[in-house]
Amino acid sequence: MNRRNTASLAIPFAFGCVYFFWGSTYTAIKMGVQYLHPLVLGGMRFLIAGTLMLAFCSLRGMRILLPARQIGWLSVIGLILLGGGNIGLVFGERYIASGLAALLVAVMPLYVAVLSMLLPRGERLQARGWVGLGLGFVGLIALMWPALVQRVEGHHQQVLGCAIMLGAAFLWAVGSLLSRELKLPVNPMVAAGWEMLAAGIASSVAAFTVGGWGASHWTRGAVGAVAYLVTFGSLVGYTAFVWLLENVPVAKVATYAYVNPVVAVILGAILLGEHLIPTEYAGMAAVVIAVALVTSSRMRVEEKCLELTEAEAVEV
Repeated sequence: MNRRNTASLAIPFAFGCVYFFWGSTYTAIKMGVQYLHPLVLGGMRFLIAGTLMLAFCSLRGMRILLPARQIGWLSVIGLILLGGGNIGLVFGERYIASGLAALLVAVMPLYVAVLSMLLPRGERLQARGWVGLGLGFVGLIALMWPALVQRVEGHHQQVLGCAIMLGAAFLWAVGSLLSRELKLPVNPMVAAGWEMLAAGIASSVAAFTVGGWGASHWTRGAVGAVAYLVTFGSLVGYTAFVWLLENVPVAKVATYAYVNPVVAVILGAILLGEHLIPTEYAGMAAVVIAVALVTSSRMRVEEKCLELTEAEAVEV
């Protein structure tokens, strides 16, 4: 088999890994959080994955011993992006279904779009982006409507879970923007290793202070959830993601943002018996379309900026 045929098979395989494994992490988290405290589940996942990622990078000849300043910034990003964003997701899944959690986290690109516009040299959305933001807001209302109804009836857990998920998505957006703005000269896989390690250490220590280790039960299901999240969520999924960024246009790679929630909803229904009500299905459709509109709008803006930069360089 020649190199072209190998590449043609590798690209859909890598997309399949990112689409399925990242979408399935919500199901694995829901299974694991039944037995493990969120700080323990998230801490062990990132502690193990970060160590393995850095070991892999070292074996591949990558430089993993970085200046203290770079490790410091990577640790800050890891604490916000993974410690706050991802482990916040684990806390949220204590109270709501995994499919609904994935749909709420899917608003992260909408957060990024709004925050990007607030930066001094922030990106401006096209008309389709504004339509996407409006549609996303409507979708959020539809997704949270059952929780709001339950709150009126005196049940607060669903509202709490939704609020935690939206806060986690916001922290993920902040961490993503911080990572992009810093532009640290570090290999992406090495950076991910340090970020995961920082989040894993901090979460594991925090679990001790709140009694999370004593409240956790290491059943077969708990071990399986951690192993799945480490292997397929953090290592296989992220490696495929980085490879795609190097071989496929970013606009195509970004499609994971609106495929993962659909995968999570399907797996939640099949494996956990979760079912959305009609308003939540309407919200799912609205959020998925909104993310697609906003993501494509931002990609077009970035392409125009790149073309302008190249034109200016030629003129000079």
